[in-house]
Formats: sequence, structure tokens, C-alpha cells
Amino acid sequence: AALAATSLLLPTAFGSGPPPDATITLARWFDVGSFQANWTIRIDTLSIVMMFVVTSVSSLVHIYSIGYMSHDPHRARFFAYLSLFTFAMLMLVTADNFLQLFFGWEGVGLASYLLIGFWYKKPSANSAAIKAFVTNRVGDFGFVLGIMAVFLTFGSIEFDTVFDAIKTNAVVTPLAFGETAGAQEAMLSVFGMDIKALELAGFLLFIGAMGKSAQFLLHVWLPDAMEGPTPVSALIHAATMVTAGVVLVVRCSPIYEYAPMAATFITLIGAVTALFAATVGLAQNDIKRVVAYSTCSQLGYMFFAAGLGAYSAAMFHLFTHAFFKALLFLTAGAVIHGLHDEQDLRKMGGLRTKMPIAWLMMLLGTLALTGVGIPGTKIGFAGFFSKDVIIEMAFLDGGVYGMFAFYCGIAAAVLTSFYSWRLMLMTFHGKTRAPQDHYDHAHDAPSVMGVPLYLLAAGAVFAGALFYSPFIGKLGEQNEKFWGDAIYVTDAGGHGAHAEHGDDHVADDHSADDAHAAEATHADDNHSEDAHGDDAHGDDAHGGHHVPTWVLWAPFFAWVGGLLFALYFYGLRAGLGAKIAANGGPLHSFLSNKWYFDELYNATVVKATALLGDLFWKVGDGKIIDGLGPDGVSATAKATSGRLSKLHTGYLYHYAFVILIGAVVFGGVALLGASGAE
Repeated sequence: AALAATSLLLPTAFGSGPPPDATITLARWFDVGSFQANWTIRIDTLSIVMMFVVTSVSSLVHIYSIGYMSHDPHRARFFAYLSLFTFAMLMLVTADNFLQLFFGWEGVGLASYLLIGFWYKKPSANSAAIKAFVTNRVGDFGFVLGIMAVFLTFGSIEFDTVFDAIKTNAVVTPLAFGETAGAQEAMLSVFGMDIKALELAGFLLFIGAMGKSAQFLLHVWLPDAMEGPTPVSALIHAATMVTAGVVLVVRCSPIYEYAPMAATFITLIGAVTALFAATVGLAQNDIKRVVAYSTCSQLGYMFFAAGLGAYSAAMFHLFTHAFFKALLFLTAGAVIHGLHDEQDLRKMGGLRTKMPIAWLMMLLGTLALTGVGIPGTKIGFAGFFSKDVIIEMAFLDGGVYGMFAFYCGIAAAVLTSFYSWRLMLMTFHGKTRAPQDHYDHAHDAPSVMGVPLYLLAAGAVFAGALFYSPFIGKLGEQNEKFWGDAIYVTDAGGHGAHAEHGDDHVADDHSADDAHAAEATHADDNHSEDAHGDDAHGDDAHGGHHVPTWVLWAPFFAWVGGLLFALYFYGLRAGLGAKIAANGGPLHSFLSNKWYFDELYNATVVKATALLGDLFWKVGDGKIIDGLGPDGVSATAKATSGRLSKLHTGYLYHYAFVILIGAVVFGGVALLGASGAE
């Protein structure tokens, strides 16, 4: 809590300028030949923002957990794990080199494994913990290879050394598999193919981010993580583990500015994740799983923003998302706590009068998540400011991938609104479906759990309006003043639309010149001056980004449309949603079974891995290595000794006969030797 307050009081929090980049070297960590790494704390705008997010949310989760875990006999172990989680994330966000970042990266992975499987007597909790751990090992393998690619190219893993070489296009000589060249053009030979070093490193580093931040294809661990106590879910989804991937990509902005293919891959994965997770959230009935898929979807927004070069927009959404997502999870925990540990939405309903505080907190979180606000004004909840600016930046990108992300973002906004209001209606409105005794004893959370909710609610309501100017600024001017050197964007735009159309479109929101170029481009594309006028959208509310009026209002109609659909299915036609689910049509089955990813992975990856393991275990290790090695030798010795033991009959004349034969043999050998010598 003290660190959170200190972070907030720093000048950068109020947009008066970035802090001077500072590093505090604590000790030399590795020093093996040219491989050197110090244990250093890095202080810049990015680390300060993340320190505030991590420590503020973690403090509130700790306080909330005092009430939530009050009856758990193992709460001491729980708080130890929770503190370990916070420490590991702080080490990650303050890292000054890739190895130190990897330490924090693996630390949050370990803590998540321990917390997801906290109730280890439940088989489902153990399975979920193992699933999270194994899935992250897949991503982390790519991350390790990415760090190796960086060291191979630059001979260093220090951020300053690597990023300065990229920015200045310094001449680098790869340690192997490459020839001397400028850092931006250096090539590495992989399996006989020459690949741009920055593209390879950027792609591999993002594979790690895909696993840690549960992006499409490596997302399967996230919903199962709900097996842990609800405060764990809030911490994982709001401030720590899943945000690590976004921090990594933003921290490595110098790499991605000169790796357009890797950046495009990030854009595509982020856009698909935003839409995919939103579709799955439509058919989930566990209150925590609905919010979990919401996290997955919102992370998709952050990643496609970063892929398009809108790093500050990605960080702004990460910042606001931390407040309203922690609020949603902790409020869900309050509902579960007050309803005898019930998590099924189908067994809730009518709880508004029983839990008025939980209803209000969930309402505020839902308003923030769905992005409720009035375009052209400063009136809106946190998600309105941060999510809308991402959608606008995707449109301003102008390229094929930017427009793909834009339309995925709009579609995901409609679905997000629908499943969020569906959760509200199924939980708090209509006739109760809860068992009567549970409903009669339903109650709001105690004050020790309520106070953190109030503080998070304040963030969900006001964080967007208060921090829009310092985070985003106006046409990139205030943005550069706020972020300093923590985020790097090229003047020409290293990726996004520029990869396809040259300098006709803007690829990021950090450069004033680029933004003005985007205005001119879109004006030429038959967008009227009136559509771009300040009166249409408000210069202060959206930092002066000039976009067509329909783009500005599209997110507004998205959340309104989702709300109307939810009111129809779960309000006016109450029970219609249940009938659709009961019919079990192919679309509902497809969504409720999460696109059958678990079944697909089980039929392919899991079974193939099991068969491969059996092959190496039973055939390779058992029959070949052990069979021809120690087991074979011991079996041969045993068989030989068994046969020899039969010669020991105990009869004296048998032994005398053997001695006689031996004497004859040795005598014959001696005679042959003597005759040969003559």
C-alpha cells in the first residue's frame, strides 16, 4: 500500500513530465565470459505505472482476503503465496534486463501454480494448476529462445544496450549464425534460412507473452484458473500474471518497431483473441468463468493495440482494466461468499434486494467493462476512455490488419456488452433460482471485504477521465512528455499500415507528425471535414484524434446493442436463454464447449504426448536402455549364475572328475606350449 501511494505521488502520475531514467544496481548476478547480467531496479514511467497497478490492486486483494479466507484453516499459506505473487510481479516490471525479467516471469508462474491449486485436496484444483503450469511452459520455451536470439545478436541482454543498438542501427556481429550488419538489418541463419534477427526475437518473445497472457491457442489454462480462491482470480486477471505479456511487448517496443511481421502477428492474435473469448463468454454459466473470458478478450484489445504501435493505448487499457476487472472478480467473490459458495448463474437471480452493495459494485464494474460513456464528452466510465481509443487507433492505422482489428474490436464490444449484462440480469434480477435456504440466508460482504470494493469502484468510475490526458495526450505531444524513453516509436512507423502502404497512413499514436499525416490521409479518403471536426467528438475528450463520426459512435452503439439483446433474452423474455441452452443446438454447444479446444488438444497434443512418452519410457528406456544396460547385464549374470550353480552337486566324485578334466586340459596346453617353443 505504501509503494502504491508513493508511485501515485511521483510527478509522472500527473503528467508533469517523465521521471529521469534511473537504474539502481544491487549486485552483479551473472558474469560468465561475455554473458553478464546485474540485478538492477529500473525506474521509468512504464515501471512506475506498473508498480502502482500491482501494489494498489494487490493491497486491496490482501485486505479483501482477510474476510474471504477468514474460515480457511490454511490462510497463512494463502497469504504467503499471495505475497510471493506480488513480489515476483514487481521483480518483473522493474527488471533492467531480459534475464531478470525472466526471473519475475517464472516467479509469477510458480505463484499462480501454487494459488490455483491452493485447495489441493480437490482433484479439479490440482488439474487446473498443472494445466496452467504446462501451458505456460510451452510459451516460456519460446520466451527463452527469444532471449537467446537477443543475446546471440547483440551479445548482451541488458535493455539499454540492446535497445540503444536498435535505435541507432549500430553495427552488430552475431555470436553465431550471422554476419556483421546494422542492428535493424542483421540476419540469423536458422535451419538454412536467413531470418531477420529482430523478427525472430520479436516473434519468440511474443510466444512467451501468448502463454502468460492467455492469448488464442495458449488460452486454455485461464478459465480453469478459477479453481483457486476468488481473490487469486482477481490478482491474476487484474494486475499480475496476465498483464505480464503486455508489459513485455511494450517494453520491447524498439524491437517491434523494426519487426513489422512480428508486430502483424501480434495484431492478428490479439484481434482474434478479443473476438474468440467474447463469443465463448456468451454461453458460460459459472460467474467467475464469464469474467475470466472477459479478461481474455480485453487482453486481446491490449495486444492488437500494441501490435499496431499504439503502445500507450495498450498500457492505458491495462491500467483502467486493472480496476474494473478486480472489482468484478471481487464482487463475484462477494456473491459466492454470501450465497454459500454457489457459482452457477442458473442457481442465482433476484439477489438485488439481498445484496444491494454487491449489486451496485457489479453494476459499476459492468458499466466500466462495457465502455459506457458519451462520445465527445468527458462523461464515461474507465473502459469508455481506454477501449474506445484502442478502437480509434485501429481505424486510424488504415491498413488491412488495422481494419481487421477494428472490426473485431467492434464485434467483441457488442458481445462483451451482451454477456456482461446477461451476468447482471441472471445474478441480481428476476425471480430467484437459488435454493430457498441459500436465498434466505444470502447477505452482503462484511466491511473488510466491502472497503476494497469501494476503492476499486472509484477507479472503475474515474480512472479513465483522470488519466486519459497523461497516458494518451493530444496527438502524441503530451504522450511523449509522459512516457519519455520508456516507449519508443519510430518517426516513420516501423509496422502496421506502413508495412503495406508506406507513409500514407499513421501506424501509431505517439508521433504528432504521424497523427497529422493520418488526418490528411483520411480526409482524402472522402471523410468530410465535418466528420472530423472537434464538435463531432470533442478535442479534449479524445485527445484530438480525428476520426469519422460513425467510428466515434460505433462503440457506443455496440454496448447499447448488447444491452438491448440481453434485456430481451433475460428480461422481457425471461427463460428464453435457458430454453436455447436446453435445446443444445450446434452453435450453443460450440460456444459452451469453448470451441472444443480442450477436446481438440486432448485428442492431439495430450494423447500424442502420452504416446510419445510411452514410446520413450517403455521402449526406449525400458527395453533398449535398461534392457541392454543394467537390467540386461543383471539378467545375464543371474541366468549364468543359475546355470553354474547346477554344477555344485555336493558329490565328491563329481568334483574329482572336474579336477581330472582340468588337469588333462592344463597338461595338454603345457605340452603344446613346450613343443611350440622347440
